[in-house]
Amino acid sequence: MNEALSNELIELAEKDLSVREKLASEVQLAGRYHPEMEKIHRQNAERLREIIKEIGLPTVSKVGEKASDAAWLVVQHSIGEPEFMKECYKMMVGNKEDISPLNIAYLHDRIQVFQGKPQRYGTQLTTEGIPYPVEDKNILNEERLKVLLQPFSQEEINHIPGIEKIPEIDGKDADYTAWRIKTGWIVTS
Repeated sequence: MNEALSNELIELAEKDLSVREKLASEVQLAGRYHPEMEKIHRQNAERLREIIKEIGLPTVSKVGEKASDAAWLVVQHSIGEPEFMKECYKMMVGNKEDISPLNIAYLHDRIQVFQGKPQRYGTQLTTEGIPYPVEDKNILNEERLKVLLQPFSQEEINHIPGIEKIPEIDGKDADYTAWRIKTGWIVTS
């Protein structure tokens, strides 16, 4: 295991979370993508790219579970870099025996939601605090159990909006939609 890179990855995640906590305590995270948060996310993603070039994807066997989770957090928060997130997702799937299945599920869902597509595992929430539409409510709990997520109650599943509601849900925040178009999550013709 690479101790130095392990410690560095953990530090990157801790810095991300400490800045997030500071901005949240100052009530500066509501609404737009805060420039200070974006700067940390971009710096962390750049360093993770370098680490990936050096050792490949930071899997559990290479850097330990905590550092592998930290690398996932860096990817999960690199929201301004769709291609990087998608490439990391592919690498995670390719190394699924050495990556937390939970991390793969969260990243899958986050990518889908940013693209305005239904998620598989129900990990991402709408601004109302309910899961964003899912691919198939009938097998949602089966999919959740596969990645070690707790199942939803039938009542919770019934409250998840249908896929047809995605344009309405996404349309509630014009700034968010404009950001996704500018960033490349949504491609307009």
